[in-house]
Amino acid sequence: MLKAALPVVPGVNLIPGVAKKGGDLPDLRLTRKDVAIDPAHVAQYRDVCGFEPGQTLPVTYPHMLAFRLHMGIMTDSSFPYAAIGSVHLRNSVTQHRAIAPTERLDVSATATNKRMHAKGTMFDFLTTVTSDGELVWESTSTYLRPGRGDKDAKPEGAPFEVIAGNGTEWKLGADLGRRFAAVSGDYNPIHLYPLTAKAFGFPSQIAHGIWTKARCVAAMESRLPDAVTIEVEFRKPVILPTKVAFGSRIVDDGPNQGIDFSMTNPKNGKPHVVGRTR
Repeated sequence: MLKAALPVVPGVNLIPGVAKKGGDLPDLRLTRKDVAIDPAHVAQYRDVCGFEPGQTLPVTYPHMLAFRLHMGIMTDSSFPYAAIGSVHLRNSVTQHRAIAPTERLDVSATATNKRMHAKGTMFDFLTTVTSDGELVWESTSTYLRPGRGDKDAKPEGAPFEVIAGNGTEWKLGADLGRRFAAVSGDYNPIHLYPLTAKAFGFPSQIAHGIWTKARCVAAMESRLPDAVTIEVEFRKPVILPTKVAFGSRIVDDGPNQGIDFSMTNPKNGKPHVVGRTR
């Protein structure tokens, strides 16, 4: 995380090898081979994200195995953008089957698909997880690097619908970002303390976007099939401490069966996360 922060430190960001000046994405793929799952770590993840105990991995857990690969790519001298300051816009996960915690996994990640956005430049992190050569899980995380954009760039994908809270509310403590950082390894200062978050323009620390998705998925876990795609779009940051509302609606539309869901501000209904499963 220190290496990730250096490109945004005045003065230090001018040093060759540290400076991030934009440009093309590198042809770089990082892989972790034969990864063993730590049951204690899975239990910590379940606890902080609200998942019940189970015999298979939570569908969002493989993100934890891929984080160091993403950071390895973003802190590589060939990567054109600083990790801190890049905004996580969307995430899509497809689990092809349930994953047992006893399996040995290969995890691979690469950055690709650079294109313009109205407010800057977008790119994707593609992650795959295989077990004995079988593709069992894959993810696309879309990031925005704010800057000069293309005002004519069109929004991507089918729009998400905001689902109002249905009576489920969660109280989120000021220490949530630190608790999730301890599990995920993502110690981005915007998630830790009011002082460190204010240095980057936030009024206080904010929850990790990938935690907000996991918390919503945990609330629906018993209703999800083993093979599922879960897409989300991150909207307003969750400023800690706070309360959030969860809402969901079953969609029964032939091949498009699934659940639409949202995490919203219970006071004004504005969305933090909107998503769907299919």
